[in-house]
Amino acid sequence: MAALGGGSERDPLLNLREYRRLAPWNLRDLAALTAAMLDAAGVRPINAAASAHPSERTIRFYVTRSLVASPEGRGTAATYGYRHLLEILAIKLRQMEGGTLAAIAEELRTTTGDVLERRVAASLGPGLPPPTMLPLYAGKEQPRGRAGQVLRVPPPEPPEQAERSSAMWRRLPVTEGIELHVRDDHALASEAELQRHVAEAVRLAIHRLLSPSRPLAPRPAARAATERTEHHA
Repeated sequence: MAALGGGSERDPLLNLREYRRLAPWNLRDLAALTAAMLDAAGVRPINAAASAHPSERTIRFYVTRSLVASPEGRGTAATYGYRHLLEILAIKLRQMEGGTLAAIAEELRTTTGDVLERRVAASLGPGLPPPTMLPLYAGKEQPRGRAGQVLRVPPPEPPEQAERSSAMWRRLPVTEGIELHVRDDHALASEAELQRHVAEAVRLAIHRLLSPSRPLAPRPAARAATERTEHHA
């Protein structure tokens, strides 16, 4: 078994544990997830007879052979948890090292969850990314099952967008119940006179739209200074 390619610099055990919060999965999503995790970690089989990706049919076979615990529920309603994920990963990793199913079954039978988790993390190595960095989410093939809804993790917010979303904004009063928000790095934020002109123009436009036949009432005295607050888009 060889671990290739780059990944997260974090402890692989910590990255692996982040997948626990995504459980449960249906069979289709579990198969897709384990395949993506193995690919992302750069694991390649030494044994040419061993498939690198566990298919849905393969997972069912593991269950019937008691290599993998039975899922919760039956048929299309069956769901699989974090322990199932660890068992399937462990089977594929040991197969890639040349282990037989009989030997693997005995190992799994006598291995506790904590030990199994640590072994899988050590075998996947530092190439295993956290869930939000898994190529499964960046590609076109997204999980489609009901249990796979939790796998649709939104991609990380671009740095520029994240910076803008937490920027400081100025509040420009326009009229009763209406105000403009101007981000601090906008040119309008530093031009007080221009702010008043813009606010007045918006007030006039709103009046023409709502009450075109009514005379425009004099504008009340403007506030001495616009309010400055933190606004999240």
